[in-house]
Amino acid sequence: MSGSSDKEPIVSIRDVHKYFGDLQVLKGVSFEVMKGEVVCIIGPSGSGKSTLIRCINALNDIQSGSIEVCGIDLTDPKLDRLALRKRVGMVFQQYNLFPHKTAMENIMMAPILVLKEKEDEVRQRARALMKRVRLEGKEDAYPGELSGGQQQRVAIARSLAMSPDVMLFDEVTAALDPETVKEVLVTIKELAQDGMTCILVTHEMGFAREVADHIYFTDNGIIVEHGPPATFFTDAKDPRTKEFLSQIL
Repeated sequence: MSGSSDKEPIVSIRDVHKYFGDLQVLKGVSFEVMKGEVVCIIGPSGSGKSTLIRCINALNDIQSGSIEVCGIDLTDPKLDRLALRKRVGMVFQQYNLFPHKTAMENIMMAPILVLKEKEDEVRQRARALMKRVRLEGKEDAYPGELSGGQQQRVAIARSLAMSPDVMLFDEVTAALDPETVKEVLVTIKELAQDGMTCILVTHEMGFAREVADHIYFTDNGIIVEHGPPATFFTDAKDPRTKEFLSQIL
């Protein structure tokens, strides 16, 4: 790493508390992600994983604590959400593609409408992204003509079209048939290998073990335990972590 700025975290979360009404979902969560790191967040349903990742994109506001992403303070009352969305891409469990638009049109919409980029340049980038997610030849296909795994890869390409610095993935394989899960995970793995900073909420433990630099286990709104995969899966210390791992591994 060259400059000191490289050593600054690209995502910094400090003592974050989040309520939905009277229900406290996050109870003082803190962690940092460095540029180029791949972080996996795992835990039982209802443990706050998806809420946490949605807070990193300001889809959920927090009640206290701080979140800084790419130098942007998400608790700033004057937060420019558009500026944030240019820097942070997010892929959800549901693909949310426009059914009446082709794969290419889905990918091209935001750069043209939001970033006001030239259509020819965006089209060129969209073709390259279709190739990157291994969907060459499907440019003119509509979502209804694609498998779930193919639709999810279009959704990934759509996020990448905004040239983000950070990619968030929220259970992106949860709605897929088992045979299409692998093709999506391979795409994410290639992104990680290319140096994209990735934060993933996932149930795919084999994948987490393979690609993550760091794993966080959440339960009941707190980070119970964390560490690199090499020690996390084989040498968990907290009884809750051990119990969770024993049920899924």
